[in-house]
Amino acid sequence: MPYAMSVILSRAIPEIDGFKPSHRKLLYTMYKMGLLQGARTKSANVVGQTMRLNPHGDAAIYETMVRLARGNESLLTPFVDSKGNFGKVYSRDMAYAASRYTEVKLDPFCGEIFADIDCDAVDFVDNYDGTMKEPTLLPTRFPNILVSANLGIAVGMASSICGFNLNEVCDTAIAYLKNPGCRLMDTLKGPDFPTGGELILDEGQMEEIYRTGRGSFRVRAKWNYLKKENIIEITEIPYTTTIEAIMDKVTDLIRQGKVREISDMRDESGLEGLKIAIDLKRGADPQKLMAKLMKMTPLMDTFGCNFNVLIGGTPRVLGVGQLLEEWSAWRMECIRRRVYFDLGKKKEKLHLLLGLRKILLDIDRAIAIIRDTEEDSEVVPNLMIGFGIDELQAEYVAEIKLRNINKEHILKRTRETDELAREIQELEGILADSRKIKNIIIGELREINKKYKTPRRTAIIYEDQVEQYDEEDQIEDYPVHIFLTREGYFKKITPQSLRMSGEQKVKEGDAVQMTVECTNKSEIIFLTDKVQAYKCRLHEFDDGKASLLGDYLPQKLQMSDGERVIFCFLPGDYSGHLLYVYENGKVAKIPVKSFDTKSNRRRLTGAYCDKSPLVSVLHLPEEGEVVLYSTDSRALVVSTAAVAAKATRSSQGVAVMALKKNKKVKKAVLLAESGIVNEARYRTRTLPAAGALLKEEDSPDKQLALEM
Repeated sequence: MPYAMSVILSRAIPEIDGFKPSHRKLLYTMYKMGLLQGARTKSANVVGQTMRLNPHGDAAIYETMVRLARGNESLLTPFVDSKGNFGKVYSRDMAYAASRYTEVKLDPFCGEIFADIDCDAVDFVDNYDGTMKEPTLLPTRFPNILVSANLGIAVGMASSICGFNLNEVCDTAIAYLKNPGCRLMDTLKGPDFPTGGELILDEGQMEEIYRTGRGSFRVRAKWNYLKKENIIEITEIPYTTTIEAIMDKVTDLIRQGKVREISDMRDESGLEGLKIAIDLKRGADPQKLMAKLMKMTPLMDTFGCNFNVLIGGTPRVLGVGQLLEEWSAWRMECIRRRVYFDLGKKKEKLHLLLGLRKILLDIDRAIAIIRDTEEDSEVVPNLMIGFGIDELQAEYVAEIKLRNINKEHILKRTRETDELAREIQELEGILADSRKIKNIIIGELREINKKYKTPRRTAIIYEDQVEQYDEEDQIEDYPVHIFLTREGYFKKITPQSLRMSGEQKVKEGDAVQMTVECTNKSEIIFLTDKVQAYKCRLHEFDDGKASLLGDYLPQKLQMSDGERVIFCFLPGDYSGHLLYVYENGKVAKIPVKSFDTKSNRRRLTGAYCDKSPLVSVLHLPEEGEVVLYSTDSRALVVSTAAVAAKATRSSQGVAVMALKKNKKVKKAVLLAESGIVNEARYRTRTLPAAGALLKEEDSPDKQLALEM
């Protein structure tokens, strides 16, 4: 529990200033190093100095710096002005250089973070060894918690805050300070990301995120088509993905045969920024291709929001309005503390000047007191007695230079006293009126808006502007014949090709074990000897010929080593049942519906029970009768309606055929395909049953005997 609390409070969850402790310690160290002004310094110098506040190793500190740097492009408003290779947030493989090669300083924008740091606006605490002080929060003059994207995983909780445009956030904060009941979406259009892209806006969904701090939205890549070169250029991608992840997925789709319109794809990112180039094959439709890629790759991705923030040391999930409320209250306290600090300084100075005024009324007497005092230590007490002033005032008078005892200096100090009194009155008025404090915050936000013009990078589009990709509409449908061999070779042949072909080609020792007529749009499920089920669509297989061996399924479906197909079936509309017949005499009737999944998963585990070897699988579109054969030449006719259906695929089933010691069920077939003449002989009223000895005319081997 102490470790969990440490991760939550001191590492992974940001606070109301928008920073995690690691960010805060790094930026404050750079501020104390004087890097807000002047030239850059080597990153290694900053990392070393930061270890006085953050003793968790130089690698962790430098990684934090990289994310805050302008060169990495992780933030809309970067805090570190960088020089050198800091990698890119949109690339997984583009590594940043070592800290000894790169140089940094604070971005001028950090002036809005540290403006009040020396005015007692925030609390300071000891560092880990008590040798220096560090701020508990940074007095940001704008709602940085909404501007800077923040992701963090703690113990038992996480935080995921998307970034918003600086100007929009400032406008929204101003509107909120004026009217807490304002509609946030009027000024805060939606999240904004440094990698750009297009935000697909659902206003109801976004308002729910603004209200609760939880929810998700979609962002897609931005692209353009160069008709002359027949090339698609992708120039902006979602913040949540990388160039490499996109290219890996597209490559995988090409390998699986799901995308056939692409002839080449390459990363052309350079000094101009991100660029992925896709060469199209002749006749390919770029709009349809991109609609397909948006659906099947990270070119369109979802950002999940979880606005989890530490408020007073307690993690809370807050909506945008609540975050602005908490930030406003905290910022008002910062302003109040700053004003109180300034007030104290001015009162202290006024107190000294009032003492000086008393002295200046009779400067000759003051000079005489100082001249007539024999000991240096008695000068201040004698002035205190002579003019009725306190020790601080007397000390201040005693330190005045002789050259300042002139009429001009005296008049200036007198006027300054009056000015200070007026300023003190104004500051006291601010402290007494929260509306004046809010006006100060509004003024600062307007100044930031004017000073830092930040155009939106992520464009906003609406759902009706998004071209939807329906895979079913893109598949050509026509009749086909499918063939499965014992060795796991699979062919899909059109009727026309089949009519023009001769005998089916198979490997030596192999044979066709299943033939089905269906259509190219049909779905097919393969069961393997490793208790797995693989779901495919027939259009994923190329049309073949009888003269070819076909696709080798273990390779095509990327099965495990040694795994082989034992059965396949067409689920159709997922009605009916599968009948699993096991060697131990048990039978399981499983609804085909149990193979239907909401997601397009290719592999399903636990396709059947592995407690006993599986001897037969029968696909039953409707109830019927099946025949079970045992190794002691017995047969049993069973109505499938008498076998209760089980909900789970891995069910062991129910006992159907009673077996003698060391005897097993060897196979099962549909009664209509068994060739049994005396059907009544093998039926029984109760289950389990042993069945009856096979007569010669009912034997499944009778045809073979006749031929011999």
